[in-house]
Amino acid sequence: QVQLVESGGGLVQAGGSLRLSCAASGRTFGIYAMGWFRQAPGKERDFVAAIQWRGSDSATYYTDSVKGLFTISRDDAKNTVYLQMNSLKPEDTAVYYCAARRGIGSLYASRSYDYWGQGTQVTVSS
Repeated sequence: QVQLVESGGGLVQAGGSLRLSCAASGRTFGIYAMGWFRQAPGKERDFVAAIQWRGSDSATYYTDSVKGLFTISRDDAKNTVYLQMNSLKPEDTAVYYCAARRGIGSLYASRSYDYWGQGTQVTVSS
């Protein structure tokens, strides 16, 4: 099993920044991709960003609305993935979930992920 714990959410004014962290523990061997999803009230859980291990390098993927504003990164020594969010907008308000996967499939699809964190609330005020 893999445990994922998110942190870093909170309340921020529009235009501000937050950095979310996702610490992985347990049987992390074989995890080669992690992602961030978000879910606003009454809406589906949507893809935000993903990072895929490629040896010592990484490939990153973003939904169009956050490209150039959000950055996903990893720290292998800490078994942690980060989501730096800049220029936040009220429409970014949601619960943000970290996810990890062992298998294959689209990185953009929540069904491709095997493990999920409990979520962290991000609220952007106008």
